[in-house]
Amino acid sequence: MKILIATDKPFAAIAVNGIRKAIEGAEMELALLEKYTEKAQLLEAVKDVDAIIIRSDIIDSEVLDAAKQLQIVVRAGAGYDNVDLAAATAHNVCVMNTPGQNANAVAELALGMMVYGIRNLLNGSSGTELMGKKLGIHAYGNVGRNVARIAKGFGMDIYAYDAYYPAASIENDGVKAIASAEELYKTCQYISLHIPATAETKNSINYALLSTMPKGAMLINTARKEVINEADLAKVMEERADFRYMSDVMPGNHAEMSEKFAGRYFSTPKKMGAQTSEANINAGIAAANQIVKFLKEGDRTFQVN
Repeated sequence: MKILIATDKPFAAIAVNGIRKAIEGAEMELALLEKYTEKAQLLEAVKDVDAIIIRSDIIDSEVLDAAKQLQIVVRAGAGYDNVDLAAATAHNVCVMNTPGQNANAVAELALGMMVYGIRNLLNGSSGTELMGKKLGIHAYGNVGRNVARIAKGFGMDIYAYDAYYPAASIENDGVKAIASAEELYKTCQYISLHIPATAETKNSINYALLSTMPKGAMLINTARKEVINEADLAKVMEERADFRYMSDVMPGNHAEMSEKFAGRYFSTPKKMGAQTSEANINAGIAAANQIVKFLKEGDRTFQVN
């Protein structure tokens, strides 16, 4: 069995070593394709592999057509919208993610961006504090739960809405469960966004939600660019000088946002949520272990297609 690590943004060396130990310990072969610059390189590398570990790399029908022996793709991370699930299913390829492995890293970044935002991007002027402020967590998955855990240390008043997570479980964590997204946005001055990009959620964070947020509102997006209606967001920020947007996913209208809303808008140049050595190692080794269990035992625990 041959397993390929295909990463245009490579894993840390220590993560690759951990992956190699897991793969070779299972008497399988490991191949590396790092920092590749053309899709043709990926198409060539997948020709004889049984499994692929990726990060933000695109796996589409063209890649799947080229990978004649492929049985499984594992995205080292939570999101998997860079994999064409329908095409993978049509090719009889199992797709998995590694949920929870980078959750703490993303959550710490979300809180860091909140502090950066309320301190006016550290420009020397007087800001405000998080203690006692109402934080709304939109989607209470692995990252959302870690945001709640950390925010408690700041003394925040924490609320959460998740259409699929039991309200009783949210309340058991000492977080107030909210019945709808509309109520969450009306209630909370700070919203930390953690919804996936799906047909249902794309452009769902719109004027109707954002315009109802309390005075001094801040939206923190460590999820996906596509869930934001960017024109609506810009409209709200145009109308409200008190509204701030901190994002780990650069919007399509970044230049306009930077020019018009300097001092209350910030975006990382590239997605940084999982960019810690710990998350890098955890997700990579988890991906390797999941592949070994799938190929040896048929384990499909984290399958997403």
